[in-house]
Amino acid sequence: MKRLYLVLAIAGAVIPYVFFAEFILSEGVNLAGFVSALFANPAASGFTSDLLFTSFVFWLMMFSEQRRSEGASPSPLIFIALNLLIGLSCALPAYLYARERKAESN
Repeated sequence: MKRLYLVLAIAGAVIPYVFFAEFILSEGVNLAGFVSALFANPAASGFTSDLLFTSFVFWLMMFSEQRRSEGASPSPLIFIALNLLIGLSCALPAYLYARERKAESN
């Protein structure tokens, strides 16, 4: 599973940026416009709120797992950065990859 998680993390980084690049090419670097587009209609708002909520739950899970495992799980900070800069589609499989790697080394 470790290699699959790595492949999924890479795909999860590339796929969203295809769409982000399309937005930037058409709108320029426009953060207000980007946020506005995230909530452009009820369907987009539903997907956006689902993703934001799931990201928050992911963060809680990582901190909980780190406390429970007494540091045997990966540090959440890099995965929170990935989540904020790329998205959950990269951060979650990257975390699972790192967790598998850490478990193998212990």
